[in-house]
Amino acid sequence: MTEIKTPLDSEVVDNLKAGDRVSLSGVILTGRDAAHKSLVEAYTAGQDLPVDLRGQVIYYVGPCPAKPGKVIGSAGPTTSTRMDPYTPLLIRELGLKGMIGKGNRSQQVIEAMKEEKAVYFLAVGGAGAYLAKRIKKAEVVAYPEFGPEAIYRLEVSDFPLIVGIDCYGRNIYEEGKKKYRRMPSNA
Repeated sequence: MTEIKTPLDSEVVDNLKAGDRVSLSGVILTGRDAAHKSLVEAYTAGQDLPVDLRGQVIYYVGPCPAKPGKVIGSAGPTTSTRMDPYTPLLIRELGLKGMIGKGNRSQQVIEAMKEEKAVYFLAVGGAGAYLAKRIKKAEVVAYPEFGPEAIYRLEVSDFPLIVGIDCYGRNIYEEGKKKYRRMPSNA
């Protein structure tokens, strides 16, 4: 397992390959579709953004409320395609280097990732309680009116991920389909 720290730069991203298992530590941001839409609208209107995305990783999550004595509630990934209309701009114009979610990405997102050397990580769906244990600190930093879909600043330690799509466009979803099609039929 490769250990990496945030913020990410092109050199770190360049060395990650689709299928690699990584352990991520440092600061990451959260954001779902409402936050992404608000960021893009603010940017296109020439307004100051509430967060700096250069070198950052965004985790697509709407965490559950924290129970007493806990930092955060269950924090499992959400499906990434809802962010696809906004993601190319965040990568190309604002310097976003990494995303964490589940599910495949659009070709437009993959092209932006290849152009700007960004990476898409997969977190295991259904493991929200386990992933929450890897979050050491959580605070809302933007759009508190969105509730659990606000932008949080998370400090994570040894957050387990898989490189789903690397900066060369290699995609474990597509590679898996090709491998499956080559397998002899068991019928």
